[in-house]
Amino acid sequence: MSMFKSILSGARRTATASLILSAAAALAPGALAQDVVRIGKTASNALAFTPPEIGAAKGIWEKHGLKVEVKQFAGDARMQQGMIANEIDFGLGSGPSMGFIAKKAPIMTVGVIADQPLSMGLITGKDSKYQKPEDLKGARLGITTNGSLTYWLVRELSRRMGWGPEGIRMVPLGTITGQIAGLKSGQVDGFIMSASVGYMLNQKDEGQVMLHFGDMIQDFHTHVVFANNRIIQSKPDAVRRFLAGWIETVEYMRANPDEAIELASKTTGIPADLQRQEFSKVMPMMSRDMRFKPEALRVIVDSFQELEILDFKPDPKTLYTEAFLPQAK
Repeated sequence: MSMFKSILSGARRTATASLILSAAAALAPGALAQDVVRIGKTASNALAFTPPEIGAAKGIWEKHGLKVEVKQFAGDARMQQGMIANEIDFGLGSGPSMGFIAKKAPIMTVGVIADQPLSMGLITGKDSKYQKPEDLKGARLGITTNGSLTYWLVRELSRRMGWGPEGIRMVPLGTITGQIAGLKSGQVDGFIMSASVGYMLNQKDEGQVMLHFGDMIQDFHTHVVFANNRIIQSKPDAVRRFLAGWIETVEYMRANPDEAIELASKTTGIPADLQRQEFSKVMPMMSRDMRFKPEALRVIVDSFQELEILDFKPDPKTLYTEAFLPQAK
């Protein structure tokens, strides 16, 4: 009888241990039931916006219990409309779009993607009569939409050249396809977009990058992450996991440039050799901790009236939160 009790006791201990291991496995990060998060992009060709695809390819989002779905929008204003309509949970947009929060849009800025605009370029045609910034007074430049980062960059360039904010004319053309078509048809004299597009046109002997805006502007938050208030309120932990996954993906890109460039090229459609050229420009501007900087916020707040988003300067502290970011080490 004692032997039977001993065997029974051992069996119970084994069963209990198995249950504990099964429970632990179910709670492991890789075994979490995946939350689907919908991400909106304002530019399909921007290397700074490729972490969703790169993180998915390397299993980083799955590790954080997330599955990402990506939707493309033609500029910041359209993406903000998508957030208001609850089409997306997170938006990858520009720093100046933070002004929509002061207009009571149901969103919050939850992290910085990139600082100084090293990736943004002014692209002109190969045989353009505009060869340097000083020539651009009165020129027509393509932008994505009014109130966007590209809109602000044109007005800031015009101001810095001494022509006031309206010394250069702007033509909203939406996505990359519209921009290139506008340049080739003569509808515009150039356009503002990721410099990688200029590298691609230069390779085809069809265009060139006249100006890298990072050479002109230092204190700035070029790209940021917005979160829809619905996901902030209903799934705050998903917001935390998304930002943690983003930081991990960016660190992977830094540590594995060759593979990151190949994966980014598949996402952006930009050839790997040109993507490598952009990679060297973009990675220095990518934030490691996604935290906000007071001077960059000041420049952004100053841009709101320029963009005609607001007619007043809001308190920068009302436009962002760092509550969902990993604790600083």
